Amino acid sequence: MKQLFSFPNPVNDAAARSVALGVVTMSVVAFATGWAWLLIPLTYGFLARVATGPTLSPLGQFATRVSGPRLVSWQRFVPGPPKRFAQAIGAALTVAATATWLSAGWSDARWILLPLILAASLEGFLGYCLGCTIFGWLIRAGLVPDSVCAECGDLSKRYAAAGHAVGTEQ
Repeated sequence: MKQLFSFPNPVNDAAARSVALGVVTMSVVAFATGWAWLLIPLTYGFLARVATGPTLSPLGQFATRVSGPRLVSWQRFVPGPPKRFAQAIGAALTVAATATWLSAGWSDARWILLPLILAASLEGFLGYCLGCTIFGWLIRAGLVPDSVCAECGDLSKRYAAAGHAVGTEQ
């Protein structure tokens, strides 16, 4: 039986990208319409995914059960720890936006969504996880132990898996 407070490792990249596209959609709608209440499901979703992976996240459940399996060209498995780190960044941004909304109003809070929209767009549309890249830097800097994710600190493996030669301009 799977533990409730665990995060999958590896993670299906198609599901991760599906979640990112859901985050982009909700964030853009909130930003454009002023529907600050969308911060509540956004914040809950990030906190749930950090704590339990997709288990308690409605968007995570949709991504792993419905949309992710149908995105055949995006199917590949990637390490879980950097994806959890990326979700934690999203959680920090949405908690900050929610706290700002409640204390200072929507006009200040909405701007906190811009870095979230950018990062989630990179993940969802291009398959580039900014949080995963930062996680790799933290491992290489010695701030996160190699044992957390051995393949994460060696970016050359990621480039090779993506079909790029390290150190060459594409």
